[in-house]
Amino acid sequence: MWLIARRSFAQDWARLTATVLAVLFSVGLMSGSLQFALRAQAAVSGSDASEYANADVVVQPPGADPEESFAVPRGQVRPGAIGSVPGVAAVAGDAAVPVTAIGAHGRPVLPPAGAGTMLRPWIPDPRLNAYHLVAGRAPAADDEVAVVRHVATAGHLATGTTMTLLLPETSSRVRIVGVVTVQGRGSVASGDLVLGTPTAVQKAAGLAPGTWQSLWVKAAPGVPAGELRNRLTAPMRPAVVRTAAGLRRHQSAELQSMGASVGGAIGMLSSVAVFTGLFVVANAFGTMVRQRTRRLALLAAIGARPRQIRRLVRLEALVLAVVASAGGLLVGYGVSDVLTRLFAQDGFDISAGEVTVGWISLVFPFAAGVVTTQLAAWRPARRASRVAPIEALRSATTENQNRRWPRIAGAVAIFGASWMFFGPVFAVANDPTSVGTDRTVGIMMLIMLGCMVCVSGLAVLAPFFVGPLGGLVGRLGMLVSGEAGRLARATIVRSPRRVSSAAASLMLGVALVVTTGLLITSINDRSRAAGAEALAADHVIAGTGRTSNGAATLPTDTAARAARVPGVTAAVALTRTEVRLVSPKVKAFDSDPGMPIFLAVTGASDVRPVLRFGGHLPVLRPGEIGVTSPLAKAYGLRPGRRIVVHGTRGDVTLTVAGRYHDPSHLFADQALVAPATMATLDPSASTSAVLVRGTASAAALTAAVSDVPVARVYGRAAYVRVAAAAMRQGVRVIYGFIAMSLVISLFGMATTVALSVSERTKEFGMLGAVGTTVRQIRSIVRWEAATVVLLGVLLGLGTAVGTVALLHVATGSSFIRVDLPWWLLAAVVLGAAVVTWATSALPARRAAGVPVLEAAKAE
Repeated sequence: MWLIARRSFAQDWARLTATVLAVLFSVGLMSGSLQFALRAQAAVSGSDASEYANADVVVQPPGADPEESFAVPRGQVRPGAIGSVPGVAAVAGDAAVPVTAIGAHGRPVLPPAGAGTMLRPWIPDPRLNAYHLVAGRAPAADDEVAVVRHVATAGHLATGTTMTLLLPETSSRVRIVGVVTVQGRGSVASGDLVLGTPTAVQKAAGLAPGTWQSLWVKAAPGVPAGELRNRLTAPMRPAVVRTAAGLRRHQSAELQSMGASVGGAIGMLSSVAVFTGLFVVANAFGTMVRQRTRRLALLAAIGARPRQIRRLVRLEALVLAVVASAGGLLVGYGVSDVLTRLFAQDGFDISAGEVTVGWISLVFPFAAGVVTTQLAAWRPARRASRVAPIEALRSATTENQNRRWPRIAGAVAIFGASWMFFGPVFAVANDPTSVGTDRTVGIMMLIMLGCMVCVSGLAVLAPFFVGPLGGLVGRLGMLVSGEAGRLARATIVRSPRRVSSAAASLMLGVALVVTTGLLITSINDRSRAAGAEALAADHVIAGTGRTSNGAATLPTDTAARAARVPGVTAAVALTRTEVRLVSPKVKAFDSDPGMPIFLAVTGASDVRPVLRFGGHLPVLRPGEIGVTSPLAKAYGLRPGRRIVVHGTRGDVTLTVAGRYHDPSHLFADQALVAPATMATLDPSASTSAVLVRGTASAAALTAAVSDVPVARVYGRAAYVRVAAAAMRQGVRVIYGFIAMSLVISLFGMATTVALSVSERTKEFGMLGAVGTTVRQIRSIVRWEAATVVLLGVLLGLGTAVGTVALLHVATGSSFIRVDLPWWLLAAVVLGAAVVTWATSALPARRAAGVPVLEAAKAE
């Protein structure tokens, strides 16, 4: 059997090469997706470098939440007499101010993996300073800063250059005098750092001289950090005293949890690529084994046992898998790089974390490729072992017509398995703790996975549709091509499995494209219509460029600048933050401790001049909050009810003043508060946009914010388009996955078509021997390709429309609708026809050129 396998490789290198390429690109897509998911998870898990590396104890103000290791500490602390406590070697003050650094290209510098950028003081004491200068010097004046290496490289900045720093309240021009690393890394666990003088940072943080947000303490030699913490607890009471090592461990655990969540989400998206690869590989092996029916039957006739035949097929699959997986790893690096670049364009830069690709990202994709290929070869190997010796006397293209009921039973079992994903959809939809985007995303992922399983079921049933569609296409072919059409009809109806194999790959590609197109166009159209309905402002000032949280933010004084422009009657700033709902706790059952619920809160003054919201919402006063109707219904937040939320400065009690409805979900998606309340929840809340009403021109408003590089003035319609586009943040990565999956599925279709033509070498040669012209043989292949187009497009469209319809019913969202634009339908049909014609052109030419003598020798 080993000698037979070697001879098969030597004789069938052409068809094996096509199969190897199909497997190679499929494994490349799988390995690239897995590498991307692992890299994203590692990047989000953060750098292990910490600004607290040289500190032993950290003292934070009273009320600091130990569970929020990255939050800016609430309140102020003074060094006081801390230096006189036995065991204290050094003390330094620290503060953190969220900022946006503008690079030399005029766009915000993206911090690593969705983290943040903080302005912190340069620590003059070398015993506590963990910043290592790799270029320049330490900042000495208030307009000088040092930056971590990632800011310098990503922003194309160097020592001696100036950059714009967007502070929470205003913008500032600073000069870079130094570039630093922390423990050899270009960033820290919390993201990027901009280091200024202590007095400049105190002023930016709004701290009085001599006060800090936290204190770093260095223990004297021989004094353990835990013992020093105990010594400082009493004199610093009620401040929170914790070890720096404990703080770093908590940060690391929090980042690991975030990394696992992001890796899981990307892994779910990568499952589309894995499914596509498995689908294509299974088709390629199925076609290859079907081609060799006669040879395998001859082996059985001369005494080969079924077990030996299975081993022969699996051995070939193993050799192909090893070769293709090795090449797929190289292709996977390119795939991962493309996905990383697409992710960065949406404001999430995972390449910035200086993540080292380890052995697991090589071994695991390689093993996944081998295992996937072996799984794909399992069914063909089993089918090959059951080939009866009598099959050796038949044509290789004659198919067994007595497998109707096993095929139906298999399809029913696959459809039943899809309910492993469809079933939990109802649980998520009725979960009281699930609302808004999290609920919609969870439902979408479950339905998408369920529909991918259904695609496999449709592929099993596809041969049943070939007969009716082949008859329809054949009749049309007879009208157009005469005898060639009749021959095409005969070959199509006689070999439905061959046609359905090629159509299955096309069906998968059409389903991916149409589903994505329907979702994107539906969300975009609804967002634009609802945004135009809700926005009453004449102009909107917003930031350009992407950050990890969306568009770049603006300084809080932008609204004041706009209000001073002649002709402006209202300038309302929209600030945004996220808070945790502490009370009431939403429980799915009595013993449920309650899951943490986070609310997106928008801060604004009277929005009636610039926004048209539905519902009943009065002008909000300090201490009041307005909530959207879905939120009020989900959590039982009736007007007059008091709730407790946890912001960046601790717990805050608020009163529900009323309910409203933002039909666009663009301006105040969940909750709305007054500016004074927002200052209590999050004093450093970023300004996302300024809505301007009045007769002022766009040029006058542009001049008012000319010193803010990211500020741009939009008209009403233009801003609605920009805001609607912002809702699709992350869609470029989805586009990347879909495009690569589409390419692989089309390549799989082309491989199947080419192998099917090679399978019929004898048939085409004999047709030429009895007088069939070259043109007629090409026509036969092309009419068969037309059946592939019709079957693949119909099944793909049905799958896509069914998926979106399920999403609409399950989510109840008006943003997801089954509204198939005519241009999308025309583009899909035309694209499928062009691709199928292109993939069948070369096989048709080869089929027409088969010599009679070669056909006589063919298997």
